Amino acid sequence: MNLFIPIISGFYSLFLQTDKSIRSSTINQLMIKTMKFVTLACSLLFCLSSFAQENFPDGTPIPDWFRQNEIVNIETLGDKYKITDYSVVNDSTLIQTEKIQAVIDQASSKGGGVVIIPKGTYLSGALFFKPKTHLYLEEGAVLKGSDDISNFPIINTRIEGQSLKYFAALVNADKVDGFTISGKGTINGNGLRYWKSFWLRRTVIPKCTNMDELRPRLVHISNSNDVQLSGVRLINSPFWTTHIYKCNNVKLLGLYIFSPAAPVKAPSTDAIDIDVCNNVLVKNCYLSVNDDAIALKGGKGPWADKDSNNGSNTNIIIEDCTYGFCHSALTCGSESIHNRNIILRRCTINQASRLLWLKMRADTPQNYEYILVEDIKGNAKSFLYVKPWTQFFDLKDRKDVPMSYSDHVTMRNIDFDCDVFFNVSASEQYKLSNFKFENLNIKAKNGDCDKSVISSFEWDNVKAVSYTHLRAHETRHDL
Repeated sequence: MNLFIPIISGFYSLFLQTDKSIRSSTINQLMIKTMKFVTLACSLLFCLSSFAQENFPDGTPIPDWFRQNEIVNIETLGDKYKITDYSVVNDSTLIQTEKIQAVIDQASSKGGGVVIIPKGTYLSGALFFKPKTHLYLEEGAVLKGSDDISNFPIINTRIEGQSLKYFAALVNADKVDGFTISGKGTINGNGLRYWKSFWLRRTVIPKCTNMDELRPRLVHISNSNDVQLSGVRLINSPFWTTHIYKCNNVKLLGLYIFSPAAPVKAPSTDAIDIDVCNNVLVKNCYLSVNDDAIALKGGKGPWADKDSNNGSNTNIIIEDCTYGFCHSALTCGSESIHNRNIILRRCTINQASRLLWLKMRADTPQNYEYILVEDIKGNAKSFLYVKPWTQFFDLKDRKDVPMSYSDHVTMRNIDFDCDVFFNVSASEQYKLSNFKFENLNIKAKNGDCDKSVISSFEWDNVKAVSYTHLRAHETRHDL
Protein backbone atom coordinates (compact mmCIF):
# COMPACT_ATOMS: atom_id res chain seq x y z
CA MET A 1 0.00 0.00 0.00
CA ASN A 2 2.95 2.34 0.64
CA LEU A 3 3.63 2.21 -3.09
CA PHE A 4 0.45 4.17 -3.79
CA ILE A 5 0.91 6.97 -1.19
CA PRO A 6 3.27 9.13 -3.34
CA ILE A 7 1.11 8.50 -6.41
CA ILE A 8 -2.05 9.65 -4.65
CA SER A 9 -0.22 12.59 -3.07
CA GLY A 10 0.99 13.67 -6.49
CA PHE A 11 -2.50 13.58 -7.93
CA TYR A 12 -3.83 15.55 -4.96
CA SER A 13 -1.06 18.19 -5.22
CA LEU A 14 -1.87 18.65 -8.89
CA PHE A 15 -5.52 19.01 -7.95
CA LEU A 16 -4.75 21.77 -5.42
CA GLN A 17 -2.63 23.71 -7.91
CA THR A 18 -5.34 23.49 -10.50
CA ASP A 19 -7.88 24.64 -7.98
CA LYS A 20 -5.93 27.87 -7.32
CA SER A 21 -6.15 28.82 -11.01
CA ILE A 22 -9.89 28.44 -11.13
CA ARG A 23 -11.00 30.29 -7.99
CA SER A 24 -14.21 31.18 -9.79
CA SER A 25 -15.20 27.52 -10.18
CA THR A 26 -18.47 26.53 -8.68
CA ILE A 27 -18.86 23.98 -5.91
CA ASN A 28 -20.35 21.57 -8.44
CA GLN A 29 -17.25 21.76 -10.63
CA LEU A 30 -15.10 21.17 -7.59
CA MET A 31 -17.12 18.08 -6.68
CA ILE A 32 -16.88 16.75 -10.23
CA LYS A 33 -13.11 17.17 -10.20
CA THR A 34 -12.89 15.45 -6.84
CA MET A 35 -14.92 12.49 -8.09
CA LYS A 36 -12.75 12.20 -11.18
CA PHE A 37 -9.64 12.18 -9.02
CA VAL A 38 -11.04 9.50 -6.71
CA THR A 39 -12.13 7.40 -9.69
CA LEU A 40 -8.70 7.72 -11.30
CA ALA A 41 -6.91 6.80 -8.09
CA CYS A 42 -9.15 3.77 -7.51
CA SER A 43 -8.70 2.64 -11.11
CA LEU A 44 -4.95 2.90 -10.73
CA LEU A 45 -5.05 0.84 -7.54
CA PHE A 46 -7.23 -1.83 -9.19
CA CYS A 47 -5.08 -2.09 -12.31
CA LEU A 48 -1.85 -2.37 -10.36
CA SER A 49 -3.27 -4.98 -7.99
CA SER A 50 -4.73 -7.03 -10.87
CA PHE A 51 -1.26 -7.39 -12.32
CA ALA A 52 0.21 -8.67 -9.05
CA GLN A 53 2.75 -11.33 -9.87
CA GLU A 54 1.93 -14.97 -9.06
CA ASN A 55 4.80 -17.25 -8.19
CA PHE A 56 5.56 -20.94 -8.41
CA PRO A 57 6.19 -22.71 -5.10
CA ASP A 58 9.93 -22.07 -5.31
CA GLY A 59 9.31 -18.32 -5.70
CA THR A 60 9.97 -17.95 -9.42
CA PRO A 61 7.34 -15.91 -11.32
CA ILE A 62 4.57 -17.72 -13.19
CA PRO A 63 4.81 -16.53 -16.83
CA ASP A 64 1.86 -14.75 -18.47
CA TRP A 65 1.69 -17.71 -20.87
CA PHE A 66 -0.26 -19.60 -18.19
CA ARG A 67 -2.97 -16.91 -18.22
CA GLN A 68 -3.33 -16.60 -22.00
CA ASN A 69 -5.80 -19.39 -22.76
CA GLU A 70 -7.59 -18.54 -25.96
CA ILE A 71 -8.83 -21.65 -27.76
CA VAL A 72 -7.18 -22.15 -31.13
CA ASN A 73 -9.12 -20.88 -34.15
CA ILE A 74 -8.82 -23.38 -36.96
CA GLU A 75 -9.34 -20.56 -39.46
CA THR A 76 -5.76 -19.53 -38.66
CA LEU A 77 -4.25 -22.98 -39.24
CA GLY A 78 -4.30 -23.24 -43.00
CA ASP A 79 -6.38 -25.22 -45.47
CA LYS A 80 -9.04 -27.65 -44.31
CA TYR A 81 -9.14 -31.31 -45.29
CA LYS A 82 -12.45 -32.96 -44.46
CA ILE A 83 -11.85 -36.70 -44.56
CA THR A 84 -15.20 -37.48 -46.23
CA ASP A 85 -14.04 -35.46 -49.23
CA TYR A 86 -11.31 -38.06 -49.73
CA SER A 87 -13.27 -41.33 -49.93
CA VAL A 88 -13.55 -41.88 -46.15
CA VAL A 89 -17.07 -42.98 -45.25
CA ASN A 90 -19.18 -42.83 -42.11
CA ASP A 91 -18.99 -46.47 -40.97
CA SER A 92 -18.15 -47.62 -37.42
CA THR A 93 -17.30 -51.16 -38.60
CA LEU A 94 -15.00 -50.42 -41.57
CA ILE A 95 -11.32 -49.92 -40.78
CA GLN A 96 -10.11 -46.85 -42.72
CA THR A 97 -6.64 -46.18 -41.35
CA GLU A 98 -4.89 -45.91 -44.72
CA LYS A 99 -7.43 -43.50 -46.18
CA ILE A 100 -7.38 -41.19 -43.15
CA GLN A 101 -3.58 -41.28 -43.05
CA ALA A 102 -3.53 -40.36 -46.74
CA VAL A 103 -5.50 -37.20 -45.92
CA ILE A 104 -2.96 -36.28 -43.23
CA ASP A 105 -0.10 -36.91 -45.65
CA GLN A 106 -1.71 -34.78 -48.35
CA ALA A 107 -2.20 -31.90 -45.94
CA SER A 108 1.45 -32.17 -44.94
CA SER A 109 2.68 -32.28 -48.54
CA LYS A 110 0.83 -29.04 -49.29
CA GLY A 111 2.32 -27.10 -46.41
CA GLY A 112 0.02 -28.20 -43.61
CA GLY A 113 -3.58 -27.67 -42.58
CA VAL A 114 -6.44 -29.03 -40.52
CA VAL A 115 -7.69 -32.59 -40.91
CA ILE A 116 -11.41 -32.45 -40.10
CA ILE A 117 -13.43 -35.39 -38.81
CA PRO A 118 -17.10 -34.60 -39.60
CA LYS A 119 -20.17 -35.89 -37.81
CA GLY A 120 -20.25 -39.68 -37.89
CA THR A 121 -18.10 -42.57 -36.65
CA TYR A 122 -14.83 -43.52 -38.33
CA LEU A 123 -12.86 -46.63 -37.34
CA SER A 124 -9.09 -46.43 -37.51
CA GLY A 125 -5.78 -47.79 -36.36
CA ALA A 126 -2.73 -45.65 -35.58
CA LEU A 127 -2.57 -42.22 -37.25
CA PHE A 128 0.59 -40.13 -37.47
CA PHE A 129 0.36 -36.36 -37.70
CA LYS A 130 3.16 -34.42 -39.31
CA PRO A 131 4.57 -30.89 -38.96
CA LYS A 132 1.98 -28.15 -39.53
CA THR A 133 -0.94 -30.58 -39.50
CA HIS A 134 -3.78 -30.44 -36.97
CA LEU A 135 -6.82 -32.48 -35.95
CA TYR A 136 -10.33 -31.05 -35.59
CA LEU A 137 -13.41 -33.08 -34.62
CA GLU A 138 -16.80 -31.58 -35.38
CA GLU A 139 -19.63 -31.95 -32.88
CA GLY A 140 -21.01 -35.47 -33.26
CA ALA A 141 -17.78 -36.76 -34.82
CA VAL A 142 -16.19 -39.92 -33.40
CA LEU A 143 -12.72 -41.15 -34.27
CA LYS A 144 -12.94 -44.73 -33.03
CA GLY A 145 -9.92 -46.89 -32.34
CA SER A 146 -9.67 -50.42 -33.65
CA ASP A 147 -9.79 -53.20 -31.07
CA ASP A 148 -7.36 -55.24 -33.18
CA ILE A 149 -3.80 -54.57 -31.99
CA SER A 150 -2.41 -55.45 -35.42
CA ASN A 151 -3.72 -52.06 -36.61
CA PHE A 152 -1.16 -50.34 -34.39
CA PRO A 153 2.42 -50.74 -35.63
CA ILE A 154 5.33 -51.30 -33.29
CA ILE A 155 7.53 -48.19 -33.24
CA ASN A 156 10.31 -46.61 -31.19
CA THR A 157 8.35 -44.89 -28.47
CA ARG A 158 8.10 -44.14 -24.76
CA ILE A 159 5.97 -45.97 -22.20
CA GLU A 160 6.10 -46.53 -18.43
CA GLY A 161 9.37 -44.64 -17.97
CA GLN A 162 11.19 -46.54 -20.71
CA SER A 163 12.22 -45.73 -24.27
CA LEU A 164 11.64 -48.89 -26.27
CA LYS A 165 9.71 -50.51 -29.06
CA TYR A 166 5.99 -50.65 -28.37
CA PHE A 167 2.67 -50.07 -30.08
CA ALA A 168 1.80 -46.65 -31.47
CA ALA A 169 -1.16 -44.76 -30.05
CA LEU A 170 -4.36 -44.06 -31.97
CA VAL A 171 -3.29 -40.41 -32.46
CA ASN A 172 0.45 -39.76 -32.66
CA ALA A 173 2.40 -36.53 -33.12
CA ASP A 174 6.19 -36.56 -32.88
CA LYS A 175 8.23 -33.40 -33.52
CA VAL A 176 5.09 -31.49 -34.49
CA ASP A 177 5.51 -28.01 -33.03
CA GLY A 178 2.25 -26.11 -32.73
CA PHE A 179 0.15 -29.28 -32.94
CA THR A 180 -3.51 -28.92 -31.95
CA ILE A 181 -6.47 -31.20 -31.34
CA SER A 182 -9.70 -29.23 -31.05
CA GLY A 183 -13.45 -29.28 -31.61
CA LYS A 184 -16.45 -30.80 -29.84
CA GLY A 185 -16.12 -34.36 -31.09
CA THR A 186 -14.84 -37.57 -29.51
CA ILE A 187 -11.79 -39.78 -29.73
CA ASN A 188 -13.02 -43.18 -28.52
CA GLY A 189 -10.39 -45.81 -27.80
CA ASN A 190 -12.93 -48.64 -27.96
CA GLY A 191 -11.06 -50.33 -25.14
CA LEU A 192 -13.52 -52.95 -23.87
CA ARG A 193 -11.94 -55.96 -25.61
CA TYR A 194 -8.46 -54.93 -24.39
CA TRP A 195 -9.70 -54.49 -20.80
CA LYS A 196 -11.39 -57.90 -20.73
CA SER A 197 -8.29 -59.55 -22.15
CA PHE A 198 -6.08 -57.85 -19.54
CA TRP A 199 -8.13 -59.09 -16.59
CA LEU A 200 -8.32 -62.58 -18.08
CA ARG A 201 -4.53 -62.64 -18.44
CA ARG A 202 -4.10 -61.32 -14.88
CA THR A 203 -6.28 -64.19 -13.63
CA VAL A 204 -4.05 -66.78 -15.29
CA ILE A 205 -0.74 -64.93 -14.73
CA PRO A 206 -1.16 -62.83 -11.56
CA LYS A 207 2.19 -61.09 -11.98
CA CYS A 208 1.68 -60.00 -15.57
CA THR A 209 2.60 -56.35 -16.18
CA ASN A 210 0.64 -53.57 -17.84
CA MET A 211 2.60 -54.05 -21.04
CA ASP A 212 2.15 -57.82 -21.19
CA GLU A 213 -1.36 -57.23 -22.46
CA LEU A 214 -0.72 -55.69 -25.87
CA ARG A 215 -2.75 -52.50 -26.16
CA PRO A 216 -2.37 -48.97 -27.54
CA ARG A 217 -2.65 -45.58 -25.87
CA LEU A 218 -5.19 -43.06 -27.10
CA VAL A 219 -3.06 -39.94 -27.71
CA HIS A 220 0.74 -39.70 -27.65
CA ILE A 221 2.51 -36.40 -28.34
CA SER A 222 6.30 -36.28 -28.12
CA ASN A 223 9.22 -33.92 -28.73
CA SER A 224 6.84 -31.08 -29.59
CA ASN A 225 6.46 -27.48 -28.43
CA ASP A 226 3.47 -25.12 -28.20
CA VAL A 227 0.81 -27.83 -28.18
CA GLN A 228 -2.89 -27.34 -27.40
CA LEU A 229 -5.62 -29.91 -26.87
CA SER A 230 -9.04 -28.35 -26.31
CA GLY A 231 -12.72 -29.16 -26.11
CA VAL A 232 -12.75 -32.78 -27.23
CA ARG A 233 -13.86 -35.93 -25.43
CA LEU A 234 -11.18 -38.57 -24.87
CA ILE A 235 -12.84 -41.79 -23.73
CA ASN A 236 -12.41 -45.55 -23.31
CA SER A 237 -8.68 -45.72 -23.90
CA PRO A 238 -7.20 -49.23 -23.98
CA PHE A 239 -4.13 -47.99 -22.04
CA TRP A 240 -2.95 -44.50 -21.01
CA THR A 241 -5.32 -41.86 -22.37
CA THR A 242 -3.14 -38.78 -22.99
CA HIS A 243 0.65 -39.12 -22.87
CA ILE A 244 2.93 -36.14 -23.51
CA TYR A 245 6.67 -36.77 -23.59
CA LYS A 246 9.52 -34.27 -23.83
CA CYS A 247 7.20 -31.40 -24.70
CA ASN A 248 7.33 -27.73 -23.77
CA ASN A 249 4.43 -25.29 -23.48
CA VAL A 250 1.46 -27.65 -23.56
CA LYS A 251 -2.12 -26.60 -22.79
CA LEU A 252 -4.96 -29.05 -22.17
CA LEU A 253 -8.14 -26.98 -21.98
CA GLY A 254 -11.73 -28.03 -21.42
CA LEU A 255 -11.19 -31.72 -22.10
CA TYR A 256 -13.55 -34.50 -21.01
CA ILE A 257 -11.51 -37.61 -20.17
CA PHE A 258 -13.25 -40.81 -19.08
CA SER A 259 -12.79 -44.54 -18.71
CA PRO A 260 -15.00 -46.79 -16.58
CA ALA A 261 -14.36 -48.48 -13.25
CA ALA A 262 -17.40 -50.75 -13.80
CA PRO A 263 -18.77 -53.10 -14.96
CA VAL A 264 -15.35 -53.83 -16.52
CA LYS A 265 -12.45 -51.88 -15.02
CA ALA A 266 -10.37 -50.04 -17.58
CA PRO A 267 -6.86 -50.84 -16.29
CA SER A 268 -4.03 -48.28 -16.43
CA THR A 269 -6.06 -45.71 -18.34
CA ASP A 270 -4.44 -42.65 -16.72
CA ALA A 271 -6.16 -39.49 -17.92
CA ILE A 272 -2.99 -37.41 -18.43
CA ASP A 273 0.60 -38.63 -18.17
CA ILE A 274 3.16 -35.81 -18.14
CA ASP A 275 6.59 -37.23 -18.93
CA VAL A 276 9.74 -35.03 -18.95
CA CYS A 277 7.87 -31.82 -19.80
CA ASN A 278 8.19 -28.13 -19.00
CA ASN A 279 5.36 -25.57 -18.79
CA VAL A 280 2.14 -27.57 -18.85
CA LEU A 281 -1.32 -26.18 -18.08
CA VAL A 282 -4.34 -28.43 -17.45
CA LYS A 283 -7.43 -26.23 -17.07
CA ASN A 284 -11.20 -26.67 -16.94
CA CYS A 285 -11.04 -30.41 -17.60
CA TYR A 286 -13.22 -33.27 -16.37
CA LEU A 287 -11.17 -36.31 -15.37
CA SER A 288 -12.55 -39.70 -14.32
CA VAL A 289 -10.55 -42.85 -15.05
CA ASN A 290 -9.71 -46.22 -13.54
CA ASP A 291 -6.19 -45.16 -12.58
CA ASP A 292 -4.38 -41.91 -11.80
CA ALA A 293 -6.04 -38.80 -13.18
CA ILE A 294 -2.80 -36.86 -13.58
CA ALA A 295 0.50 -38.70 -13.22
CA LEU A 296 3.94 -37.15 -13.43
CA LYS A 297 6.35 -39.54 -15.12
CA GLY A 298 10.01 -39.25 -16.09
CA GLY A 299 11.89 -42.54 -15.83
CA LYS A 300 12.42 -45.56 -13.64
CA GLY A 301 15.16 -47.88 -12.49
CA PRO A 302 18.27 -47.66 -10.28
CA TRP A 303 20.19 -45.54 -12.81
CA ALA A 304 17.23 -43.61 -14.20
CA ASP A 305 18.79 -40.23 -13.38
CA LYS A 306 21.75 -41.06 -15.66
CA ASP A 307 19.66 -41.78 -18.76
CA SER A 308 19.24 -38.83 -21.17
CA ASN A 309 15.84 -40.19 -22.24
CA ASN A 310 14.59 -39.43 -18.73
CA GLY A 311 14.26 -36.13 -16.91
CA SER A 312 12.27 -33.66 -14.87
CA ASN A 313 8.77 -32.24 -15.01
CA THR A 314 8.84 -28.54 -14.17
CA ASN A 315 6.27 -25.76 -13.99
CA ILE A 316 3.05 -27.78 -14.11
CA ILE A 317 -0.29 -26.14 -13.22
CA ILE A 318 -3.58 -28.06 -12.89
CA GLU A 319 -6.47 -25.70 -12.12
CA ASP A 320 -10.26 -25.33 -12.23
CA CYS A 321 -10.80 -29.03 -12.96
CA THR A 322 -13.50 -31.45 -11.83
CA TYR A 323 -12.62 -35.02 -10.89
CA GLY A 324 -14.78 -38.11 -10.77
CA PHE A 325 -13.53 -41.53 -9.71
CA CYS A 326 -9.77 -41.99 -10.04
CA HIS A 327 -6.93 -43.57 -8.11
CA SER A 328 -5.44 -40.15 -7.39
CA ALA A 329 -6.08 -36.55 -8.40
CA LEU A 330 -2.33 -35.89 -8.61
CA THR A 331 0.37 -38.55 -8.52
CA CYS A 332 4.13 -38.25 -8.58
CA GLY A 333 5.37 -41.53 -10.02
CA SER A 334 5.74 -44.29 -10.08
CA GLU A 335 8.09 -43.94 -13.07
CA SER A 336 9.35 -40.51 -12.04
CA ILE A 337 12.71 -39.06 -10.98
CA HIS A 338 12.20 -35.32 -10.48
CA ASN A 339 9.15 -33.04 -10.26
CA ARG A 340 9.49 -29.36 -9.34
CA ASN A 341 7.03 -26.47 -9.21
CA ILE A 342 3.80 -28.42 -9.36
CA ILE A 343 0.49 -26.68 -8.59
CA LEU A 344 -2.95 -28.28 -8.16
CA ARG A 345 -5.57 -25.64 -7.34
CA ARG A 346 -9.22 -24.62 -7.45
CA CYS A 347 -10.46 -28.15 -8.16
CA THR A 348 -13.40 -30.27 -7.04
CA ILE A 349 -12.71 -33.92 -6.23
CA ASN A 350 -15.37 -36.63 -5.95
CA GLN A 351 -14.77 -40.33 -5.20
CA ALA A 352 -11.02 -40.28 -5.72
CA SER A 353 -8.93 -42.84 -3.91
CA ARG A 354 -6.33 -40.16 -3.04
CA LEU A 355 -5.93 -36.42 -3.32
CA LEU A 356 -2.12 -36.34 -3.45
CA TRP A 357 -0.09 -39.52 -3.93
CA LEU A 358 3.70 -39.53 -3.72
CA LYS A 359 4.80 -42.91 -5.04
CA MET A 360 8.21 -43.52 -3.47
CA ARG A 361 9.65 -46.18 -5.72
CA ALA A 362 12.31 -48.22 -3.94
CA ASP A 363 14.38 -49.01 -7.04
CA THR A 364 14.52 -45.44 -8.42
CA PRO A 365 16.18 -42.23 -7.15
CA GLN A 366 13.37 -39.67 -6.86
CA ASN A 367 12.96 -36.04 -5.84
CA TYR A 368 9.50 -34.46 -5.58
CA GLU A 369 9.85 -30.83 -4.54
CA TYR A 370 7.97 -27.54 -4.40
CA ILE A 371 4.47 -28.92 -4.70
CA LEU A 372 1.40 -26.81 -3.87
CA VAL A 373 -2.15 -28.15 -3.47
CA GLU A 374 -4.62 -25.37 -2.62
CA ASP A 375 -8.26 -24.29 -2.79
CA ILE A 376 -9.63 -27.82 -3.08
CA LYS A 377 -12.98 -29.21 -2.02
CA GLY A 378 -14.47 -32.68 -2.17
CA ASN A 379 -13.68 -36.17 -0.96
CA ALA A 380 -11.30 -39.10 -1.33
CA LYS A 381 -10.27 -42.20 0.57
CA SER A 382 -6.93 -40.62 1.51
CA PHE A 383 -5.99 -36.96 1.79
CA LEU A 384 -2.20 -37.44 1.58
CA TYR A 385 -0.71 -40.82 0.67
CA VAL A 386 3.03 -41.46 0.88
CA LYS A 387 4.38 -45.01 1.11
CA PRO A 388 7.06 -47.21 -0.47
CA TRP A 389 5.92 -48.35 -3.92
CA THR A 390 7.36 -51.80 -4.61
CA GLN A 391 5.36 -53.20 -7.52
CA PHE A 392 7.75 -54.50 -10.21
CA PHE A 393 10.75 -53.70 -7.94
CA ASP A 394 14.06 -54.29 -9.78
CA LEU A 395 17.48 -52.97 -8.68
CA LYS A 396 19.18 -54.65 -11.65
CA ASP A 397 22.94 -54.47 -11.02
CA ARG A 398 22.79 -51.80 -8.30
CA LYS A 399 23.88 -53.03 -4.86
CA ASP A 400 22.38 -50.27 -2.71
CA VAL A 401 18.85 -48.92 -2.57
CA PRO A 402 18.84 -45.34 -3.94
CA MET A 403 17.68 -42.62 -1.55
CA SER A 404 14.66 -40.51 -2.53
CA TYR A 405 13.33 -37.19 -1.27
CA SER A 406 10.22 -35.07 -1.12
CA ASP A 407 10.31 -31.57 0.30
CA HIS A 408 8.56 -28.21 0.28
CA VAL A 409 5.07 -29.66 -0.10
CA THR A 410 2.22 -27.34 0.89
CA MET A 411 -1.47 -28.21 1.19
CA ARG A 412 -3.71 -25.28 2.11
CA ASN A 413 -7.21 -23.84 1.94
CA ILE A 414 -8.87 -27.25 1.61
CA ASP A 415 -12.30 -28.43 2.74
CA PHE A 416 -12.30 -32.20 2.44
CA ASP A 417 -13.90 -35.48 3.55
CA CYS A 418 -11.79 -38.63 3.60
CA ASP A 419 -11.38 -42.03 5.18
CA VAL A 420 -7.75 -41.44 6.17
CA PHE A 421 -6.31 -37.97 6.64
CA PHE A 422 -2.61 -38.79 6.91
CA ASN A 423 -1.76 -42.05 5.13
CA VAL A 424 2.00 -41.63 5.35
CA SER A 425 4.64 -44.17 6.36
CA ALA A 426 8.23 -43.63 7.41
CA SER A 427 10.91 -45.46 5.46
CA GLU A 428 14.68 -45.74 5.34
CA GLN A 429 14.51 -45.38 1.56
CA TYR A 430 13.23 -41.78 1.52
CA LYS A 431 13.27 -38.52 3.46
CA LEU A 432 10.28 -36.20 3.78
CA SER A 433 10.88 -32.62 4.89
CA ASN A 434 9.47 -29.08 4.89
CA PHE A 435 5.80 -29.95 4.55
CA LYS A 436 3.12 -27.42 5.46
CA PHE A 437 -0.59 -27.86 6.21
CA GLU A 438 -2.49 -24.56 6.35
CA ASN A 439 -6.19 -23.71 6.66
CA LEU A 440 -7.45 -27.28 6.39
CA ASN A 441 -10.95 -28.35 7.33
CA ILE A 442 -10.88 -32.14 7.27
CA LYS A 443 -13.52 -34.69 8.23
CA ALA A 444 -12.07 -38.19 8.34
CA LYS A 445 -12.82 -41.66 9.64
CA ASN A 446 -9.22 -41.57 10.80
CA GLY A 447 -8.02 -38.02 11.45
CA ASP A 448 -4.78 -39.01 13.18
CA CYS A 449 -1.41 -37.70 12.04
CA ASP A 450 2.04 -38.94 13.03
CA LYS A 451 3.97 -35.76 12.48
CA SER A 452 7.26 -37.42 13.36
CA VAL A 453 7.59 -39.04 9.91
CA ILE A 454 8.20 -35.60 8.33
CA SER A 455 11.08 -33.33 9.26
CA SER A 456 10.08 -29.66 9.64
CA PHE A 457 6.33 -30.18 9.41
CA GLU A 458 4.41 -26.91 9.90
CA TRP A 459 0.71 -26.71 10.80
CA ASP A 460 -1.36 -23.55 10.79
CA ASN A 461 -5.12 -23.57 11.46
CA VAL A 462 -5.67 -27.26 10.77
CA LYS A 463 -8.90 -28.95 11.80
CA ALA A 464 -8.95 -32.72 11.49
CA VAL A 465 -12.13 -34.24 12.90
CA SER A 466 -12.45 -38.01 13.24
CA TYR A 467 -16.13 -38.77 12.96
CA THR A 468 -16.12 -42.56 13.54
CA HIS A 469 -14.99 -42.40 17.16
CA LEU A 470 -17.52 -41.96 19.92
CA ARG A 471 -15.32 -39.09 20.99
CA ALA A 472 -14.82 -36.88 17.95
CA HIS A 473 -11.66 -34.91 18.38
CA GLU A 474 -10.51 -31.69 16.86
CA THR A 475 -6.88 -30.70 16.65
CA ARG A 476 -5.44 -27.32 15.87
CA HIS A 477 -1.72 -26.78 15.59
CA ASP A 478 0.06 -23.54 14.95
CA LEU A 479 3.77 -24.30 14.97
